[in-house]
Amino acid sequence: MSLVEPPSAVADAADGATRWVTDGPYDLHQTLGILLRSNSDPSIAVHPDGWWMAFSTVDGPVTLRLVQGPPEVSGAQVIDAQAWGPGAASALDNLSALLGEGDSWSDFDAGTSPSGTPFPTPLPHHVLEARRRNKGLRLPSTGRIVDSLVPTILEQKVTVIEARRGYRYLVKRYGSVAPGPAPEGLLVAPSPTDWLAVPSWEWHKAGVGPQRSATVMRALRSAVALERLALLPSAEASAKLQTIPGVGQWTAAEVLQRTHGCSDSIAVGDYHLAKFVGFALTGQRTDDAGMLALLEPWRGHRQRVVRLLGLTGARAPRFGARMSIQDHRGH
Repeated sequence: MSLVEPPSAVADAADGATRWVTDGPYDLHQTLGILLRSNSDPSIAVHPDGWWMAFSTVDGPVTLRLVQGPPEVSGAQVIDAQAWGPGAASALDNLSALLGEGDSWSDFDAGTSPSGTPFPTPLPHHVLEARRRNKGLRLPSTGRIVDSLVPTILEQKVTVIEARRGYRYLVKRYGSVAPGPAPEGLLVAPSPTDWLAVPSWEWHKAGVGPQRSATVMRALRSAVALERLALLPSAEASAKLQTIPGVGQWTAAEVLQRTHGCSDSIAVGDYHLAKFVGFALTGQRTDDAGMLALLEPWRGHRQRVVRLLGLTGARAPRFGARMSIQDHRGH
């Protein structure tokens, strides 16, 4: 995989542009899909003309457009990137990590752990088949801790619908317009300073309870230190995240899946995940301990296995109580 200079027509249309080329399979939608917080995510827009993303960098805000072209005759896959705004150069410098260049599946495909030890239990046929059909999947690394941490905290112990509704409200209220010729409505999420300025009644209007809003506030008072975690190995970054009161194993795992492309990060404590993994691997639902036991033979690649299970089409039966959507905004 490599970055090469794009055609001049592409470069002239933006503050910065480049082309990312890989000689193997690649799927932009599968790779970046984990970053999308619903189809109405205010900071990501997926259109026929590409993926549009707005976010903050150390140099300022940026709008990034990514387009996957048809495979070249050689089989190479091409992603063209254009960027607008003060953060254009910074965003393009991090492009290969965002697109998953550092995520190697070679050990997984060889049936070994990252240390080279053979799997004690072979992967199930349907997982191998999902991998065969989805060779273009990569695990992205955004390197942006705050942008991942805030919406993840908002998803703690509530339905995804409720959490994403609140996140959408707050970004629209306190975010900023994306630079350049961005799609209408595309926004840069609030900076740590802007998040810290959100008054209590606005959290309430967003349906975010005081426990979650307080966790966001505690975390972002050390925003500079938080962003440095992107430079640490996944295990160390996870441990440091969990020193923040209100940030536990589930939250840290969800963050690192996006910021570090962590191939072994498992969201223990997720309301549905253990049941799904149990059903997908054994036909029976299980709990967190059972899920970890089932995935243990593939330690080092457990997140890869979970992602592939999601691509098998398996769905756990829905029985029993479901988490209800609550709305306290009118109270």
